[in-house]
Amino acid sequence: MTIDVSAERILPPPPERVAAYAMDWRHDADWTQGIRRAELTREADSGGLGVGAEVTRTAYFLGRRIDYVLRVAAYEPPRLLDMVSVAGPMPMHVTYTFEPQQDGTLARIRVQGGEGGFYRLAAPLLARQVRANLVKDLRDLKARLAEQG
Repeated sequence: MTIDVSAERILPPPPERVAAYAMDWRHDADWTQGIRRAELTREADSGGLGVGAEVTRTAYFLGRRIDYVLRVAAYEPPRLLDMVSVAGPMPMHVTYTFEPQQDGTLARIRVQGGEGGFYRLAAPLLARQVRANLVKDLRDLKARLAEQG
């Protein structure tokens, strides 16, 4: 893997509330940097989001449009959502974890990315930008949860 970055933040709500919002693909564009559209393009065998489900995202990153598909590899609400890319410009692995804390939830996002053309050449810049975006994602997630009350 060329890129391996993560960010974490304590969020006031309990893990069940944080995960219910963050794991719902319908909210991706509301709190995830660069995502303009997300849709569930394949349901899990049990229906809805779960292992085997696929979410197709359209995002903009470093001025480029990126279309990619993430397949759910692990789904253990409210603790874990782990996804791997099955289509897109580079291999990607995205992991969301939510752990209970006395003052709320420790939310972590980790993105690992493989080599692929432009992205391989821009790895140092890409890693910094991804990390900055993850920090903003968690800030925006906190704000969206606060808006819901």
